Amino acid sequence: MKHFLIKYQFKNGTAEAWHEHIRQFIAWLDTEPAVKGKISYRCLKERDGPGYYHLAAASDEQAIKALQSQDFFKRYTEESKRVAGGEVEVVPLELIAQTS
Repeated sequence: MKHFLIKYQFKNGTAEAWHEHIRQFIAWLDTEPAVKGKISYRCLKERDGPGYYHLAAASDEQAIKALQSQDFFKRYTEESKRVAGGEVEVVPLELIAQTS
């Protein structure tokens, strides 16, 4: 598995519209045959702040390439940059341990 943390501060638009965009992106992940079952994705928000954190995991490099080739991923990436004022950080993560 390949893990990533995407983090940014929400700066542009309405939270409601952005949350709907996130829900639609996750729905595409769950239904698009090229990535279905190969990508895990969660979005979290600071309870009392503008920080957003997305946790993504891909089964392998092929799943990442398949995702990156999708038009819905390209649109989502652009919208993420827009709502973050152009400042989105993607951090590759290394798994040390986890629960069963």
